[in-house]
Amino acid sequence: MTTATEISHQQAKIVVLGANGKLGRMICRLWPVSGELVKVARTEGHANLVWAPGDPVPAALVGRIRAIIALWGATSGNLSDNARLAEAALDLAVALDASQVIHMSSAAAYGAADRAFREADVLRPTGSYGLAKREMEDAIADWHLRNGQDTRSIVLRLGNVAGADSLGNSLRLGSSVTLDQFPDGTGPQRSYIGPLDLARVLKILTEDIYISGTYNVSAAQATSMADIVTAAGTGVRWRAAPKGALRSVVLDTSKLAGLVPNMCISSKPDELVAQARAGGALPCPA
Repeated sequence: MTTATEISHQQAKIVVLGANGKLGRMICRLWPVSGELVKVARTEGHANLVWAPGDPVPAALVGRIRAIIALWGATSGNLSDNARLAEAALDLAVALDASQVIHMSSAAAYGAADRAFREADVLRPTGSYGLAKREMEDAIADWHLRNGQDTRSIVLRLGNVAGADSLGNSLRLGSSVTLDQFPDGTGPQRSYIGPLDLARVLKILTEDIYISGTYNVSAAQATSMADIVTAAGTGVRWRAAPKGALRSVVLDTSKLAGLVPNMCISSKPDELVAQARAGGALPCPA
């Protein structure tokens, strides 16, 4: 019988926390290697295992997990849960003897600027969600100050994930989508990543136990939201952009490109829509 200590890094599996969420379902569905994921959620649904912070650690997983991908989090309601869940993911990694935890932060943590955001920029979020993600990142740093670096953290500041963002919600709900139009006649542009490309990035990151740090994750070029709506076969309705609306949120991804130089992340609207459909987030055309 193989013991836990005899399981190699490549044989060990990957825990996905938040497997029932929109992003979790897409990542699990599009993961490149069948049978590699242990899908965990706090409630029953698509998960292999129901587990929540405070529950006993699943003994069968101890020594068999090489990484944890923490896709759980709060986008509304009690946003302080984001920090608490990040710490819980790290505590679980220690209990399971996992080498790394990959946390999902957001471009919203940066705030607003007229240039692409770099990882070294000071975080000045303008909204409650971005503030919660900054607090989550602070909680991760504080956890490591208390507990050391034996368990490594990778923090991904995600751009919009096609199918999992508010635009994806609008595309699912209606025959047209309302977008802000700015005085120069343009609509919003965002740094995007498709769920299949994100799954590929996550797969690469879990293959190296020595990677840590913070990375912007999106395509290198921003994408027009109106072009995504059109690619999905849906009409655009324009409204005057309200005061404070952000025309552009763009991430500088050169640090990620240095880590995964051969990874091609698409910014093409039709490809983003196709990946969202493949992940089950958007309906396929009749």
